[in-house]
Amino acid sequence: MRNRLENAKRLYALKLQQKLPKFKRYIYNDIINSTAKLKAIYGSRGVGKTTLLMQIIKNSHLDSSKKLYISCDYSYIQGISLFEFANEFSKYGGKLLCIDEVHEAKDFEMELKQIYDFLDIDVYFTGSSAIALKSPDFARRYSMYHLSYFSLREYLNFIYNFELKSYTLEEIITNHENISFDIIQKIEHHKILKEYSDFLKTGMYPFYFEDKLKYIDRINDTIDKVLYIDIGKIYSIQADKIENIKKLLATICVSKPFEFTISNLSREVGITKSTLYKYLNYLDKAELISLITNEAKRFSNIKKADKLYMANCNLLEAICLNQDIGTTRETFFVSQLKIKHTLHYSNSGDFLINEKYLVEIGGKKKGFNQIKDIKNSFVISDNIEVGFKDKIPLWLFGFLY
Repeated sequence: MRNRLENAKRLYALKLQQKLPKFKRYIYNDIINSTAKLKAIYGSRGVGKTTLLMQIIKNSHLDSSKKLYISCDYSYIQGISLFEFANEFSKYGGKLLCIDEVHEAKDFEMELKQIYDFLDIDVYFTGSSAIALKSPDFARRYSMYHLSYFSLREYLNFIYNFELKSYTLEEIITNHENISFDIIQKIEHHKILKEYSDFLKTGMYPFYFEDKLKYIDRINDTIDKVLYIDIGKIYSIQADKIENIKKLLATICVSKPFEFTISNLSREVGITKSTLYKYLNYLDKAELISLITNEAKRFSNIKKADKLYMANCNLLEAICLNQDIGTTRETFFVSQLKIKHTLHYSNSGDFLINEKYLVEIGGKKKGFNQIKDIKNSFVISDNIEVGFKDKIPLWLFGFLY
């Protein structure tokens, strides 16, 4: 085990030489201020979990010899006990262990539980959003933080070195005019509608900035890894079945959110309804799609179809040659809202947020006919820089995190 630890320290030293962005993601402060002994960062591939881990470990005030980064998809880690490795690290004074891709390790829940119970070290670990944790006994031992793709605010801060802050949903609803003017002034000569339009196509995943010309290729590669490695491995699905899930994903992408019923989808993809429900759940957990249920399902088992969206607009751009503008608008809205808020689709409008606010989403000329006289109802309009009263710019919901 000592040889493996020495090898890990050598590779960690090489990892430390990689340049890290100064920009910190929206969950950074919450994580480093946590007093939990085990801290989990979960999210889809490509959202920046490894970068966040390296920022945490680099900014720790501990001596370099007392902290270490490992990844469970490295060959020297595979097949060994995480507890035994952490114990060896602890024997030599280790205090902070960052474990990447923990779902690649065998029996990782049991191993982390033993680390928690027996070792005096702090652990940060990352895992796929597709993980289905099995042990309630393990779950109560750690704090979990979800890392998603960039918000519009993070995207602007990253590329232009702005310091634009986020706003609560209530702040946006009650004070959107002043907030919009403030943001527009702070971004100076940049046009918010152009930046928003660019963001819908590129930049939701941090790896966009590594090679902009290959961004769409990287997204498609990421999708394949999520399907074949994450979903396939975690749920023990054979490669030929993954092809069905891939076909399902493409079908959802080219369809309007409400165009297909479950029966139609199962026929289109060539699978049973029960299998379809499982696959949709896997895709939702892996953050490739978003399932939005009807508001009636809050109170009973009423059988209403779910609305199916791609998880974000860059996925839509990568898979679909031609996007419906209405679907794109709703996909953006859902992708930015669902990170911190509950969302249902409504019979009275488009969406019900936090069981309180009813919204209709549309273009610049979208009116209030459908939601007039309904309390706490709003029109969310595309292609406007600043709203007025109960009409709010769509782009502004990219500043929620």
